[in-house]
Amino acid sequence: MPWWFFRQRRVTNASVTPADSVQPTPRPTASEAPQTGSLASRRYLDEQPYLLPKDLGEVNRLDFQHYVLRSALRGNYLAPIIQPRRILDVGCGTGQWAIELAQQFPQAEVIGLDLEPARAKATTPPANYRFVQGDALKGLPFEDETFDFVHQRLLVLAIPLAAWPNVVRELVRVTVPGGWVELVEAGTHVSHFNPAGPATQQFLYLMGQLGALRGLDNEGGVLRSLDSFLHQAGLIQVNRQDIDIPLGDWGGRVGSLLSLDLREAGKAISSLIAARFQMEQQEVLALIEQAGQEWNTLQTRYHVVAAYGQKPYQG
Repeated sequence: MPWWFFRQRRVTNASVTPADSVQPTPRPTASEAPQTGSLASRRYLDEQPYLLPKDLGEVNRLDFQHYVLRSALRGNYLAPIIQPRRILDVGCGTGQWAIELAQQFPQAEVIGLDLEPARAKATTPPANYRFVQGDALKGLPFEDETFDFVHQRLLVLAIPLAAWPNVVRELVRVTVPGGWVELVEAGTHVSHFNPAGPATQQFLYLMGQLGALRGLDNEGGVLRSLDSFLHQAGLIQVNRQDIDIPLGDWGGRVGSLLSLDLREAGKAISSLIAARFQMEQQEVLALIEQAGQEWNTLQTRYHVVAAYGQKPYQG
């Protein structure tokens, strides 16, 4: 049998090679594809709860955000995987994490799934990496028990709070017995910035109110519940790590990169905040810069949570 296949699209030719065994889902028609809009020269996906833009500026931000997280976790993952044959990265963004896993495990098939491809660099990904277009909120387009390792991170601004349990159950569904699921999320609530100055508090309040209009978590519930979601989905050996990362130039290279990351993310939604709360965009941008100064003055730390668990063997 081929290594793996998409839901409702079983491959019956036993001679199919691993490279041929993964058939991408049909391209969506114009009416099915994610609709886009723009505001203040940034490109956003319409009819999606996702707050952040989908454009070249976001591609660049996501790549250096990746390096911050890799440094904070001291690697690309925490789950005790050994030699996975099939790896899935849900909400892969630029694909950087999945591409590095494909390089680390050349024997594995690695899939990055997102609403649309976002990679803009001229690099050629490894032959064992593949992008698949899909929406985690509508279910993953894969058969049950397909992947040895399923990874998802930084979707707190993309997945409505009420949808999290179902999304995690879907991650577990496509995981093989004995396989691992790992979630990594970063804070968007004032309690995740320690300490948080007045500008930081004000900006997070505005962002939280904007997210709440789309059903997103604005109270820190996702980070508090990350390991609980895995338990509720039936996983065992669930582990949770709470990590506080220095935020600002005072924290060295990682702190500087994280500060740049969060300031750029704030700028990316500044036009949305200004439009919603009838503010001047420059007022929002000034608030973001003031928050960045506070992080240095107060030596703020930023809270990240990683949780992983294993799908039990049947019987």
